[in-house]
Amino acid sequence: PGRIGMLVRIPVLPGMRAAALDVLNRYVDDLDQEPGTEAFIVCVDPDDSDVVWLYEWFRDEAALESHREAPLFGRLMTELPDLVGDSPGIMRLDPLRLRMSTSVTAQTF
Repeated sequence: PGRIGMLVRIPVLPGMRAAALDVLNRYVDDLDQEPGTEAFIVCVDPDDSDVVWLYEWFRDEAALESHREAPLFGRLMTELPDLVGDSPGIMRLDPLRLRMSTSVTAQTF
């Protein structure tokens, strides 16, 4: 309780999903710079090759605000917009519980 989640649908320009994923992967690689960002999951849409989904999980409202003001997020916002077609769709979700199998948490992605 108290955590904040965001489900984000990013419609990329036709044929630009790989480039958008490169930008997002660089962002994820540096997320230790945002300690309040507790989870960040990048997903591809299996039915639409021009859509990327993000699930973001923040410790609290302050962490979400810090994320939005972070230099790392600023970098993302300069690199990603040229690859995006329409405005992203954002849905706020407040996570209540997480359970991950130990077989998953023992793996490195």
